[in-house]
Amino acid sequence: MKKIILTVLGLGVLIQFIPYGKDHTNPNVIAEPKWDSPKTRELFMKACVDCHSNETKWPAYSNIAPISWIVYNHVVEGREHLNVSEWKEGKYKDANEAAEEVEEGEMPLKSYLLVHPEAQLSEDEKKILIEGLKKTFGEEKEAH
Repeated sequence: MKKIILTVLGLGVLIQFIPYGKDHTNPNVIAEPKWDSPKTRELFMKACVDCHSNETKWPAYSNIAPISWIVYNHVVEGREHLNVSEWKEGKYKDANEAAEEVEEGEMPLKSYLLVHPEAQLSEDEKKILIEGLKKTFGEEKEAH
């Protein structure tokens, strides 16, 4: 049992030297979308900013592998799908899905809310954000 514990601890130390997930840079904010209201922006910044902007707050645990790998991947993917800090009309063709993602409870991620309870929106806030995202980014049109 002692050997197993030492092996696990050794592996835990070794993986800290893997560089993946260590780049915690926040590129400059270039441009934001034209928000429909200050309230929409406020709610977006409360619940979505860490993964969907260049204003990510990197908590201490995001420096510890393998958690750092997960956090880094979420931020990279989030920025790839929608980055409000590098806004350019037409750049994020799926931006109109943002409201639907929030409406269906897919965003913010449950794992994110577990460690960031401050990002949890009330039902009223969620409704306001959904309507604001629809007005800001448009709505996804269903194919018939």
